[in-house]
Amino acid sequence: MSNLSDLTISQAKELLLNRSISSVELTKFFFDKISNFKNLNCFITETFDQALKMSKISDEKYKLKKDIGLMEGIPIGMKDLFCTNQIKTTAGSKILKNFIPFYESTVSKNLWEEGAVLLGKTNLDEFAMGSANTTSFFGNVVNPWKSKNDIDKKLVPGGSSGGSASAVAADLCLAATGSDTGGSIRQPASFCGLVGMKPTYGRCSRFGMIAFASSLDQAGPITKDVLDSSIMLKSMCSYDKKDSTSSKMEIPDFPKIVKLGVKGIRVGIPDEYIVDGLNSNVNDNWQKGIEWLKSEGAEIIEINLPHTQSALPTYYILAPAEASANLARYDGIRFGLREIGKDLDEVYKNTRASGFGNEVKRRIMIGTYVLSAGYYDAYYLKALKVRKLISDDFSKAFEKCDCILTPTTPGVAFGIGEKQDDPLEMYLNDVLTVPASLAGLPAISVPSGLNDEGLPIGLQIVARPFDEETCFKAAFVIEQLSNFNKLKN
Repeated sequence: MSNLSDLTISQAKELLLNRSISSVELTKFFFDKISNFKNLNCFITETFDQALKMSKISDEKYKLKKDIGLMEGIPIGMKDLFCTNQIKTTAGSKILKNFIPFYESTVSKNLWEEGAVLLGKTNLDEFAMGSANTTSFFGNVVNPWKSKNDIDKKLVPGGSSGGSASAVAADLCLAATGSDTGGSIRQPASFCGLVGMKPTYGRCSRFGMIAFASSLDQAGPITKDVLDSSIMLKSMCSYDKKDSTSSKMEIPDFPKIVKLGVKGIRVGIPDEYIVDGLNSNVNDNWQKGIEWLKSEGAEIIEINLPHTQSALPTYYILAPAEASANLARYDGIRFGLREIGKDLDEVYKNTRASGFGNEVKRRIMIGTYVLSAGYYDAYYLKALKVRKLISDDFSKAFEKCDCILTPTTPGVAFGIGEKQDDPLEMYLNDVLTVPASLAGLPAISVPSGLNDEGLPIGLQIVARPFDEETCFKAAFVIEQLSNFNKLKN
């Protein structure tokens, strides 16, 4: 069974279609690996019995050659932010440590209908608030990658979708779902040498996804290659009347366009993404990315995104403001943890003080502050206006170009605990991913090289709203020309 390591979704699907392997065998293979890599702490809840049932159904479909879905028989991890019917869903928080939903998120429902097999719920920063997967109530996730300069140092996988990214990178599943509010799919994908796609806001339903910041949260796939990303995204998307922000735009057949190339595509390069702290290896890799796209017939154009430097402070006003409103529902009365108190106010205080971790409390307090009387106009309304300016910058840029190429992160994976005492330094991990989130644009991170320590570097492609196809096409070219899979071996 060792030859099953490093399989992609498309390769596994071919083996399943040829009946060279069964979904049950594939599922058992991954569960053996999960049990051998508990030290990475990728999964909060494992669902072996459920996975076996699902894989048996898939095997029957392959046997009958009937109703075979896009993800049929493919074992995946589900970020523990997506509600799964009758399966514990925690959002990485003590306050929901025993919460069992009675309904299914639309994204997970779509994946099960396409035949995906649930291996378990993956670890994450509490309520998706973090850039290193160190804020989870269930403990740190560890990146399977090692620095060749210090192989004993445990590295962060990025966050908040760090459990998903680490699990895919360690080959504990074929792919996993993530959610991206300010970079929580793309940044961990970059740190773990994977492809992470944040689709256009509204492309994937948010129904059943535990909310952090409702105007920013968007589901997406974390996969081993670009083709897999296109297959999984196609499976995840749908219009959903249960989500008022869900788009009715037609969903393209993403896998069919991945390999069409970039000839004639105009690629914008913004000087504003040369930020303080941009690692020289990352910058060199960016220049290589420009040359790779140029060599395949893309036209390189310099563009300006003048409000880029305002994106991070804008995000850290708007996202905590929305979080403070969304997390008000966790009061110890209706569901989740309840602590005892002598009256209702004390129940609220005791429950929230005990149930939320420090990072979540910090963001609730920031959000409550910027929404309070006297500060609402000075902070929140001003941030909304700057968000519009950032969005307008992208709109103007897309008059000149079809997509934008940038680094995904200023640096690479760092040691667990290294930035824990400095929230501002931790927030800077998202400085290059946040602008696309504020504008609601599709953006993909694709692994494209290694730094001097042998750690992965990601490049980010941002495109117009609902133009995920251009993201996939450019990412595929970079994937092929960087030879990343050969580099990592």
